[in-house]
Amino acid sequence: MTTQRKRESNMERSAGILLPIFSLPSAYGIGSLGREAREFANFLHRAGQRWWQIQPVGPTGAGDSPYASVSTFAGNAFFIDLDTLAQRGLLTEQELASARVPQGGRIDYAALYEGREALLRKAFERIDPAEAEAARLFREQTPWLREYALYLAIKARFGGAAWYDWPDEALRRHEPAALERQKAELAEDIAFHTWVQYCFFTQWESLKTYVNGLGIRIIGDLPIYVSLDSADVWSERKEFLLDGRGMPGKVAGVPPDYFCADGQLWGNPLYDWKAMKQDGFGWWIRRVEGAARLFDAIRLDHFRAFASYWAVPAGAKTAREGAWEQGPGMDLLGVLTSWFPQITYIAEDLGILTEDVHRLRKDSGLPGMKVLEFAFSGPDNAYLPHQYPDSRCICYTGTHDNDTAAGWYASATPQEKAYARKYLGVERDDAQTVCRALLRAGQGSIAELFVAQMQDYLGLGSEARVNVPGVPRGNWSWRMEPGKTTDALADAIRDLTHTFGRC
Repeated sequence: MTTQRKRESNMERSAGILLPIFSLPSAYGIGSLGREAREFANFLHRAGQRWWQIQPVGPTGAGDSPYASVSTFAGNAFFIDLDTLAQRGLLTEQELASARVPQGGRIDYAALYEGREALLRKAFERIDPAEAEAARLFREQTPWLREYALYLAIKARFGGAAWYDWPDEALRRHEPAALERQKAELAEDIAFHTWVQYCFFTQWESLKTYVNGLGIRIIGDLPIYVSLDSADVWSERKEFLLDGRGMPGKVAGVPPDYFCADGQLWGNPLYDWKAMKQDGFGWWIRRVEGAARLFDAIRLDHFRAFASYWAVPAGAKTAREGAWEQGPGMDLLGVLTSWFPQITYIAEDLGILTEDVHRLRKDSGLPGMKVLEFAFSGPDNAYLPHQYPDSRCICYTGTHDNDTAAGWYASATPQEKAYARKYLGVERDDAQTVCRALLRAGQGSIAELFVAQMQDYLGLGSEARVNVPGVPRGNWSWRMEPGKTTDALADAIRDLTHTFGRC
């Protein structure tokens, strides 16, 4: 009971905005941890917001997704602020110019993969011995970084092949003698990848200190699964359900739902929950400990999988062929909430919710999510504000998996539109008018926290959508144009937030 009271005190009535780091304005093709991030924090402060919600900040994997990372612990090298490196004399103006792209366009990940590492290597060549030693010490004190830097170096040696396709069986199996030989041969590459992570976390700590100094806390995501081709699975295969070759017999996904008629076939390896429980869920403790250094609150992605998860036979063409299997439940969540009582957790309790999911969320004491874009099927819909049983929840206009509010309304059914207008007290059949009313409804709800996508305050349509679930390409690439976070907009948001007692 004491632990739950402490968690509750961290989620007072307040408001926040969802904007991924990658969506920040930038001259270099993707948002970074530099000046624009601080300017957005200043905007949040003026707007009376106390939370900044972001997406995972790890290196992106398949489909450029932050939910398919090659490491659950590492930071995304693309987020390193190049201007900061230039100010330290590590990059020249000419080198910066080569990385500049037009502002406001979509993120070109292919161009980033082609050019960003070469630029960072130039910076690395110019660091002084003191910084090189600091990075080395960081690696020695950080077990996951030793594995990650080695994994990337070996992966590059084999032309970027997934670890399970490496031609050396001893390396695939993570045998110590083979690893030691690679450490000696790839020492320079390992040092480079070590410095990149040292640089990322140094810049992140500086940004987080600035944001927290404004009275703003950061909500980050903890993806439920990790990628098969990742340093995590390669170095800790015992934590996952894999065969002797390191391949899964079943993979993760979700059944047919609101987003996709065939379900979503994610392809991630499944956890060996029995083995994890036997060692006290040590891997998860280390994982949450790493996330707690980055974020003030952690959203537990795909919370329903902790109750029961959808397991799909490897090789299946769609997720329809899967079946529900028992998750770790309170065995895991009890460990995490007791081990880290200072952390504010949010349960992403969306999707197909069965009684075991509702029971688990109640037993864990975690606040769940209410998405307004799901609400307007009729007066009995649980996502309508008048249906919230209590204030212990987070109300969203939409999440990163939803359309923008204006885009949602434009594509809603006639029945949904009619009920939304009636419920929200809107007479005009106009997406912008409904979008503003939706923001007002969320702010006025009893939910402890209200979060809106930045696109909704900007009144943007589907062109600004971040992700379409089940679509493998073209996501995670929307960037906010510079100059949009005006004082006038901040003052308008603050006025709305203050009206409903969230400032």
